Amino acid sequence: MPHAELIERVGNATELAGVALITAGLLLAALRALRGGGRPAAERIEQARHDMGRAILLGLEVLVAADIVRTVAFTPTLTSVAVLAVVVAIRTFLSWSLALELDGRWPWQRHARPLS
Repeated sequence: MPHAELIERVGNATELAGVALITAGLLLAALRALRGGGRPAAERIEQARHDMGRAILLGLEVLVAADIVRTVAFTPTLTSVAVLAVVVAIRTFLSWSLALELDGRWPWQRHARPLS
């Protein structure tokens, strides 16, 4: 198998894994919320939001990895690296925003008190 084809397959598999993580996480969060376990609806909804956010965060990290594999190993031109930088910046901003929403603090403030 040629090198380029291998990189393309690894990139596709990594992207598929990222999408699968997000989809499975969203489905599991919804199922968990629907089962309830005797908890109040507001608590189930809050837990579902937290679970969904974590699934999206994990999926975004894997999708960034797929972009890096493809760009650096497949087409390392100045333009493609610049596009990668913009995509990674956008996904990083989304990740930080989700982390702030979920944890009440920025990712680099893991040991700080939550924002109120």
